[in-house]
This record gives sequence, structure tokens and C-alpha cells, in this order.
Amino acid sequence: MEIITNVEFGRMINAAAQILTKNAQHINKLNVFPVPDGDTGTNMSLTMQSGAQYERDSTETSVAALSAAMSKGLLMGARGNSGVILSQIMRGFTKYIANFDTLDAQQFANALKAGAEAAYKSVMKPTEGTILTVIRESAAAAGQTAAKSNDLIKVSKATYDASKKALAKTPSLLPVLKEVGVVDSGGQGLVFVFQSWYEVLSGKTTQDDLDTPPDMAQFDEKSDEFDAQVSLDPKDIKYGYCTTVLFETGKGTTYDRDWSYDDFYKDLSELGDSLLVIADDGLVKTHVHTENPGAILTEATHYGSIRWVKIDNMRDQQQAVIDRVAKEQTEKKREPVETAVITVASGHGVAELFESMGVTDVITGGQTMNPSTKDLLNAIKVSGAKKAIILPNNSNIFMAASQAAEMAKVPVEIVKSKTIQQGLTAMLGYNPELDVKENAKEMIDQLDTVKSAEITKAVRDTVLDGKDIKRGEYIAIVDGKIQANGRKIRDVAVNAVKTMLDEDSEIVTVIYGSESNEKEADQLVKAISKLNSDLETEVHEGDQPLYPFLISVE
Repeated sequence: MEIITNVEFGRMINAAAQILTKNAQHINKLNVFPVPDGDTGTNMSLTMQSGAQYERDSTETSVAALSAAMSKGLLMGARGNSGVILSQIMRGFTKYIANFDTLDAQQFANALKAGAEAAYKSVMKPTEGTILTVIRESAAAAGQTAAKSNDLIKVSKATYDASKKALAKTPSLLPVLKEVGVVDSGGQGLVFVFQSWYEVLSGKTTQDDLDTPPDMAQFDEKSDEFDAQVSLDPKDIKYGYCTTVLFETGKGTTYDRDWSYDDFYKDLSELGDSLLVIADDGLVKTHVHTENPGAILTEATHYGSIRWVKIDNMRDQQQAVIDRVAKEQTEKKREPVETAVITVASGHGVAELFESMGVTDVITGGQTMNPSTKDLLNAIKVSGAKKAIILPNNSNIFMAASQAAEMAKVPVEIVKSKTIQQGLTAMLGYNPELDVKENAKEMIDQLDTVKSAEITKAVRDTVLDGKDIKRGEYIAIVDGKIQANGRKIRDVAVNAVKTMLDEDSEIVTVIYGSESNEKEADQLVKAISKLNSDLETEVHEGDQPLYPFLISVE
């Protein structure tokens, strides 16, 4: 095979989106920390889905134009650092082929090299042992093979083989990966992309193999935030019930089939679309849009015992959106502010805390729900502000925030808060009377005045930071490092606070999540007070998921 036309290119992009979606949970589990919200696979999948949607929507027939559409979709849909780097790889790839109707082997290899160069430039401090190593060595192998052969099957196989080799050595390049015993998650995602490309070009994957692609919101820069939703008539929704089921395999009185991911996925794909199946240690969570939720439940019961079900009528939801927007459009529009302060948070209590401190816009998100570049741009646009400040509250959102700042039509400053606690403390430095740059400087200065602890449960056995951690134990992550672990949450939290206290410590704040309550928080505060009777303590309801306690020491 010597030429990639628009047909093969389209299949390559959609196959990449499909393979990342299918393997999202596998990639998520490669997270260094054994926390329940690893999200690299989710981020790369959603990013690639956005690129594939743009490519499918394009009516162009040249590879250059389709690649440009794909690249824009990736840029707008980029989530998390892995998604942003993936978008930059494809952006470099696209720039190189900007004038090509088709691609030959050498052009394909050169485009991969351009993608690698763009990826390295997008990261302030490039680190080997990551997705960067994988793209660089894969592109080099593609170039070496293309110099000897014009067969794209050979070139794509060399690319895929090199990506696997590069991935396998990431633990030797990044000590923390070796300590935990995993390969780099972003690099694994890129290996899957190159696998899908090789399988398309070699004929192992054909158009018939590509399932109905997942639904993606249509992005239109000329429309307001509601246009994509309002333009859809509820009657035009083909599959009306969004059905999510969690079940345990091999359990229950209805169980009569041994678990098979491929069989279950195939059976459900015939009952609807937007299918996602995540299997992890005997638990399976599936999401599908269907006209027959009962059939989905029946399929699940063949494999095990249902633990949880959620069914939403999307036609009713869509009508509610239309009604709400119609009502809002008749009311007085929101008064624009001079400076919008935009933050990312999960949990109604956490959102209310930010709003009480002067945040104007809260984007629901965080771990597992990293907002895309488009989400952040929309927040800036809808605010109507002349300037904006973004508080990401998560280092995995920094790169998407930077892309949004570059694309925004108003000046945007980013205060790189890594935690909810840092974000709240940063707001102590905010003064609406100051210039946006001065405000950002004051807020950044506040970040070093707080120490942050996140208490959650380990989802696997591991040895990390010198601690032997067992699945199901509580762990305390203090400013990015696991400081305590054990079976009793209060003991773990108190031990974490011990490591955070110093002679300047004055205030300890506990924010309890949806998996805790006020009583448990009060008991924790009493235990913390015994460490130092001079400490002031505060308790707030955050309602954040997965993290029973967020603790700050100032």
C-alpha cells in the first residue's frame, strides 16, 4: 500500500477513537497513584472522539482538509495533559501535511516527526519516560523505514512496533513508574492509536468493523453555549433512554454466562449506540443509549448480579433544556463582569465555597471530569467579562487552561492551583479592584501558604513512596505524595495532618465529601485539635465525590 487517501485517513481517525474508548479503563488503571479516579484513558478517549467527530462532519475529500478538521476537534475537545499532548501531536502532523491531498510513506513519516516536535514544544519541561518518548521513537522508526520502503503497511507496523518498545522502557526512564510497576499511561494511549492505524492500513480493520461512533457535542464557535442542545428536536433522538448499569460478574441467581467483554460489547452494540463498557476486577459498568433499557438489564443479569441502575429519558431531558433556554432568553441577561474568575470544582458545597469567595463561574469537574479546552473557552465567553482568571485546582487541567487562554479573545491569566484547597486559599488574594495581572500575582503568592491533603481509598495493591499499600485501605495524599495509609480513615487523616503541621500552622480546614458526613468530620476535627490545642479548625460540607475528606493547613 503506497497511498493514504481520504478513505483510509478517515478510518484511521475513527479507529483510533474506537480503540481508545474500548481501552480507556485499562489506561486509567496505569495511574501511578492507586486512587479511584485515574483519568488518562478517559481524557485521551474523549479528546480523540472530538477529533473524529470533526473529521466525520467535514465534507472535504483531501487528507489535508480532513486532518485540519480532526486537529481542530482535538484542540477543542482536549482534556487533561495527555489529551492536550495528543492534540499537539496531531496539530504538528496536520501542519506538515497542510498541502497534501494524499499521503505517501515518506510524507506520513515526516508528519509523525513534525508531530513529535510539536509535542515536545508544547511541554515546558519535557520528561522522558512519557508519551513524549513514545512519539519521538515511533516517528524515528517510521522515518527509517520510509527511507527504505514506500509501503505504508511496513511503515505503520514499524511505527507501532517502535511505540511498544518505547512504552516498555518508560519505567526505566521514569523511576516512579518502575517503583509502582506500570508503564506510562499516556504512552500506552498513543500505542493504541498506532495499533489502530496499522490495523486499518493492513486491512485488519475495515469500515464494517468500525462501530457507530459515540455521540459528541457539536461545537460551533458562532453559536452560544446552548445552540447544540436547542437545535435538536426531541423527536429526532433515535435512542431515547440513557442507560447505565453496574453489575458484578459471576454472582446472583440469574448468572448463567461466564464473563466475556467482547460478547457483551457485541450484544449491546446491537441494542443502541454511545456504548461504553468498563470492566474492572469483577465489576462491570456499562453506558448505552437505547430504546429498550430492559434488554440491557437482561443482558447484564446473564453475566451476574446488578448492583446499580440509572435510566434517563433523554427526550424529556432535551425538552427540559429547550424550555429552560427559552425561559432564560426571555429574562434579563446576566450583567457582564469586568473580570471573570473561573474555577473547576466538583461538589455543590465546594462550588458554594468558591462562589462565596468571589468566584464568578464554577465549571463542574476535576479528576475523571477534566474540562476540555472548549469548556473553558465557553466559560470565558458566557461570562461576558473583559478579562478572566482561571483556577484549575488540578495540574492535569493546566495545559487545557493554557490552550484556552491562548485562544480566548480577552486577556486570561492562569493561577496554577493544584488542589481545591489551593484554589480556595488563592481567592484570599483576589481583589476585584485590581488589574487582572496584579490579581493573578497576588493569588499565586497565596498558593505557598497552604498545605493540602486528600483522603481516598486505594483501588489496588502497590508499593509507593516507601509505603506498602493494600487495596481498600485509606490513603492520604499530601501535596502530591502519599504520606499515610491504613484501614481507619480517621487515623490516616490525623497522621497526614501531623506531617503537615509546623510552627507556623494556625488553621486546619476539613471539607467532607459525599462519602462522609458532618458527624465524622467533627470527630476528625476533635482528633486533630488534640495535636495542638492552639489550632483553629473549620468544617465545611463539600459533597465532592471519591474523596471523603479534603484537608488544608494554613
